[in-house]
Parts: sequence; C-alpha cells; structure tokens
Amino acid sequence: MSARDTAAMVAEIVGDLAPLQGVRVIAAMSGGVDSSVMAVLLKEAGLDVVGVFLHVWDYSRDEVSGHGSCCSLEDAYDARRVADAIGIPFYSMDMREAFRRDVIDPFIHDYETGRTPNPCERCNRFVKFGALLEAADQLQAAYVATGHYVRRRDDADGVHLFKGNDRKKDQSYFLATTERRQVARILFPVGGLEKDDTRQLARHFRLPTAEKHESQDICFIPAGDRIEFLQREGATAGFRAGDIVSVDGRLLGRHQGIAHYTLGQRKGLGLPDGPWHVVALDGVTARVVVAHPEDALIRQVTVGEVRWIREAAAGESITAKVRYQMQPASCDLTWLDGQRVQLHFTKPQKPTAPGQVAAFYSGDELLGGGIVQRVGDCSSFDADACGADGGGDR
Repeated sequence: MSARDTAAMVAEIVGDLAPLQGVRVIAAMSGGVDSSVMAVLLKEAGLDVVGVFLHVWDYSRDEVSGHGSCCSLEDAYDARRVADAIGIPFYSMDMREAFRRDVIDPFIHDYETGRTPNPCERCNRFVKFGALLEAADQLQAAYVATGHYVRRRDDADGVHLFKGNDRKKDQSYFLATTERRQVARILFPVGGLEKDDTRQLARHFRLPTAEKHESQDICFIPAGDRIEFLQREGATAGFRAGDIVSVDGRLLGRHQGIAHYTLGQRKGLGLPDGPWHVVALDGVTARVVVAHPEDALIRQVTVGEVRWIREAAAGESITAKVRYQMQPASCDLTWLDGQRVQLHFTKPQKPTAPGQVAAFYSGDELLGGGIVQRVGDCSSFDADACGADGGGDR
C-alpha cells in the first residue's frame, strides 16, 4: 500500500468525522490494533478523545498470564502506551463485579444446563456499552467509539448499522442485540477498513500495537481450556455422566458430562455407524442426542429478547444467521409475542443452539436480533427433542 493510499484512507475517515470536531468521545481501548487505530483516527479528526480500558477479569488468579487474550493485563498496558503515544487522557475502569454477574455466571450456568452461551455478545450488551455509556455521561461525552468492524450510517430515519467492509472480520453479528438508543451514541471509525488497512494505518502512525497479534481466546479463558475453567468454577451439573442416544432412542454410548459437548459437534464423538452430529443436550436427564448429518438440519428457530435497530418493514426480504460462521440465509419472521419471534428458513440449515445470537439482516444492513431459545424442528425427529437446551457448533 502506498503512502498516498494511506493518506487517502486517513483523509476519508477524518472527513467523515469532521462534523464532530471538538466533541468529546470515549474511545474503548482494548489494547489491540483495531481500537488503537480507532483512537488515533478520532484524535486526527479533532475530536476530544478520552481513552478507557475495561478491567473485567483478575488474571492473578489464573495459572496463565493472560498473554494473547482479550482484555488481559498486557492489553491494559498496551492501551495505556497507545494513549500516551497519541496524547490523550486514559482511564481504567474496574468492571470485574459486573462482568462476573452478567457474563461469567451465566456462561457457567448455560454449560451446566446444556445451552451454549455467547460471552462476547453478553459483554457488549451488559458490560461494554452499558458501562461505557455511563462513563460517557459522567465525563460529559456525547459518544463512545469502538474498534468493531461494522459501519454506521445516519439519515432522516435515524441510525443504521451495516456489515463491515472486511467480510472476514465483520462483527455485526455480535452487535445484533444492541439497543437502538445505544447504537445512536456509538461510533465505528474502522468499520469501513479491511484488516490489512487497519494494520497499515497502525504502522503509519507508529502505534505500539502495530504488529500485535490478535486473540482468538475467550478473554477469561486465556489458555483456551473451557473444560478446565468450568471444572475450576464448580460447574458440577455439567459433568454428570449420562447416555449418548440417537434421535430414534438407540443407546450408542456413555459420556462424562454434557459440558464436554456442543450442538453441531461432529468430531471426537467416537461412536459407531457415523458420521454423527450432536443435535441436543438435555440438562435434566444428562443425555446427549446425536443424528446423522442429513437428519440434523433445521428450518425453524424461536428467538427471544429481540431488539431492533431498524424494525423490518412489512414485506421486506429478511435473512438471518444463527451461528457466527453461518452465511445469512433467507427466512420468514413471525412474531409470537412482544419479545419473541419465530424464524422459518427457506432452506434447511446446520443446527444452532439455545444461547446463541440470531442476527437479522436486510441485505448488508443489520436490523437487530435476539437470543436463540429453541430450535423448533430438526428434520426427521421430534421438535421438542431438538428444542432441548442445546450447545453450539464446534
């Protein structure tokens, strides 16, 4: 990428932010390259930027250092270094109590009952945006800005969110449950960039995080060992031995706890006459239910806790994704009551899990979303069995 390309990118983003010159904004700095570039672009555009890092987990209690994970002690240090380098004030907020209550405890409970939680979504919804918008009010800031790869556009009808330009990094799925009033106060300066562009800008501005690798771990499980974490946290109900059965009731084997499995899992089952996919996890009977791939497909999903950024218009074509790695698929959406909808996919889809996010789209626009409550049918077997509190694909 040439220096001219870099300058053009900076000029375009700074130009978009120009109407906000002098406006105070909280930069949510995680210590990674994306949020670092976000902060420096805000500063270049002339906004009054205040960097904030959320301290959500006490890594001193882990046997690992937290290196390479999101929001670790190393990340806090890097966030402060970037703030110092670009010349903005910096604060660290102690959010450990709220994070334990709103993210970790539900995470443990879900795995004990057979659900598969989405901790990043819960962190965004209950901790990050809630806490940062409260901090913005205290600091008299109009906006919060993040390094998410998602694009915001405003028009006469209000705020709209769209998928990030880098489809491999698009994070709109994790923002599907964000409330419209929150979205109206959130800026996404890097959402129109490719990841390589972001890295190039970090080098251009000589940021300390320019060459920092990305984390792929859950922030409170920096070693990536979910089972060890759950056992250490006392999730005993998830480790009761039980039966592995086929959808027609045949006993195929035994297991040492439903927490070892996720819905859609196909590897490591060790069962005869495969291949098999996990299609249900029963937290009451401790049963793991499996089906052959052709019998594991789903068409119908019930979604609760629904929130809209822009509610779909009558007759508008809707797509949805109920797993992060899924491509949005055409579906019909029917209201069941004030907070629940039912999705009916035009074509059968790979299974999802209660506890996962369902994100609704119209083209590239993120309309909103909710949390999967029940998988309503699984092709050739009983809907209630498929709807048991299940896991997520691995």
